[in-house]
Amino acid sequence: QVWRVLIDPLNVTFDGDELQRLMSVLRTDDNQAVCRIALFQLSTGARLNEALSATWAHLDRENRVWRIPATNSKSKRMRSVPLNDIALEVLTQVGTEGKHDHVFINAETGKPYVTIAKVWNRLRTAAGLPHLRLHDLRHSFASFLVNSGRTLYEVQKVLGHSDTKVTERYAHLSTKTLQDAANSASLII
Repeated sequence: QVWRVLIDPLNVTFDGDELQRLMSVLRTDDNQAVCRIALFQLSTGARLNEALSATWAHLDRENRVWRIPATNSKSKRMRSVPLNDIALEVLTQVGTEGKHDHVFINAETGKPYVTIAKVWNRLRTAAGLPHLRLHDLRHSFASFLVNSGRTLYEVQKVLGHSDTKVTERYAHLSTKTLQDAANSASLII
């Protein structure tokens, strides 16, 4: 693809090829539990702490919404996150519903994950993206939304930002999106 997504203040970009490499690793690596956490973050825009704290009681798959309680939210306000098809697929695959309160459980300890840093370092290196931070998955999600034509207001609400200035830092328009915008004037002319 032509688009590029800004994923951090150092202007490191995440293009279509890099996304495919990451997705390949996330779909095939032996540590599927951690891969699912990363994929859940990428498909919801969740912060790592929010994903690791997710409980089945706060998920409504029928209505496709995840309610993050104020105690788990950085803004200290409850927010609702719409669940897309990939997020729902992850939830179907984790296999912890009815067995544990938390969604993401470490199979070795039987307890919720506290950190995934060591495995994430291995995964991002395997994808050839050694500088990709877990928080960059949230940035990427925001950029995906903006480049798909979603408004900054919509992205702000999904990410739970109280100020649009914060959302603007996350959301960067791709070259293709800007070209499409310029071409809209061409169509009128």
